[in-house]
Amino acid sequence: MLHYKSYQQLSRRAFLYQGTLIFSTAVISPFCLQADVLETKKTVLRIGLLTDIHYADKEHAGSRYYRESVSKIATANDELRKQKLDFLVELGDLIDTVKEPETDKKHLKTINSELQKISDKRYYILGNHCVETLTKDEFLSEIGQEKSFFSFDRNGYHFIVLDACFRQDGTSYGRNNAHWTDTKIPDLELEWLQADLSITKFPVIVFLHQRLDVENQKSIAVKNADQVRKLLEESGQVRLVLQGHEHGGGYKEIAGIPYCTLSAVIEGSGLKNNSFSFLEIIEDGDWLLHGFFKQKSRKI
Repeated sequence: MLHYKSYQQLSRRAFLYQGTLIFSTAVISPFCLQADVLETKKTVLRIGLLTDIHYADKEHAGSRYYRESVSKIATANDELRKQKLDFLVELGDLIDTVKEPETDKKHLKTINSELQKISDKRYYILGNHCVETLTKDEFLSEIGQEKSFFSFDRNGYHFIVLDACFRQDGTSYGRNNAHWTDTKIPDLELEWLQADLSITKFPVIVFLHQRLDVENQKSIAVKNADQVRKLLEESGQVRLVLQGHEHGGGYKEIAGIPYCTLSAVIEGSGLKNNSFSFLEIIEDGDWLLHGFFKQKSRKI
């Protein structure tokens, strides 16, 4: 399927095609330029993507409209269910804390019930707000996920979920014990990552919340990002890193690995300020990120 329903809000979005930035003025998929090529090729995987939903039943603050996240996810559901996703990934900050564990759990149930409508198969990456007040065990229990970092295979691809919600001293986030600028992937997780990369023979996609593609000292960065990137590069298997955390999004390539930071659901009022996407992997290796509303589409 090549042509996806577009909205008027999408008509002026920018996208990348073969390395060139193009501004679309037509209400059609940016990938229709490749229709004659892709019609004969099989889609291997469709992966739904959302990040920085920050749901909470509280008044908006600045550009963050916490209550509106429910209606934004409902709109994402309308579109993403049509794509018959293989699975959905939420890249962190699913909730925004109100500093009361039981209320945070209630908010988590509310927004998770909306994501369940999109896909029965979901993976959650821990964001700093997810475990600002809740412990990791509490968060994981509520969403029905056993671990905060792990890997799995699907249709000839290997997926790695990382957890950077640790302080630089190795302490795990939870119960108001950390700050969002103090983030690291600890030694034990790095050892696991290196071992996991050494075993797989499949192309690898990595998911995490905080950014790996900026200098360690940046506030939004994993503070040992260079060490993590070294492992990814040395493996020779990593094809893409997907991140959240910085709400405006971004894209960068380092040592041949694309780092795509997805834009946040939370920013701005109204559905015109929504942001979601799905990654389509084509059998010959073409990877198309289909973005909706504020999320840019990209050919990776």
